[in-house]
Amino acid sequence: MDNRYLNVVDVEATCWEGQNPPGMPNEIIEIGLCVLDTHTRERVAKHSILVRPERSVVSEFCTTLTTLTPEQVATGITFAEACALLRTEFHADSRPWASWGDYDRKQFERQCAATGVRYPFGSRHTNAKAAFSASRRTRKRFGMAEALGAAGLPLIGTHHRGDDDAWNIAALIADMMEQSGWPAD
Repeated sequence: MDNRYLNVVDVEATCWEGQNPPGMPNEIIEIGLCVLDTHTRERVAKHSILVRPERSVVSEFCTTLTTLTPEQVATGITFAEACALLRTEFHADSRPWASWGDYDRKQFERQCAATGVRYPFGSRHTNAKAAFSASRRTRKRFGMAEALGAAGLPLIGTHHRGDDDAWNIAALIADMMEQSGWPAD
């Protein structure tokens, strides 16, 4: 069990303004990953894994939100390849991981179930949004950008890009660790 490093994950998925078009499920198009050294509280790696959607398309709304274009994600790897990469390169099946809220975990579960792809993560997931609220002793659920402001941390990069969001979430987690507000394993 690898407890020194925490994988902080943020996904971007196909999306539309309003309802999804018929037959087009939300699919992961970017997996942002930041590796956080829990001993030093340093962010030691930042990655963007582009994933080619197979059952949906990148809408204009999605491009406006994420900056990801259909042409960019067309160069990505398959979802199955991305999940295998998470296991082999980032030890996702043995490392604890965190995301801002439960959306990312549930999106992986849904997409793995729909495609028959092996779930890439182990069972030790922490909802960083809930942990942030608990560390602040509030019921309020902060969005990531709002949480950065509340913690006095800058938003670095482009909001709604997986790698930048994972990097910023890792900064919030490191700050919670510093304040003894991050849940122990």
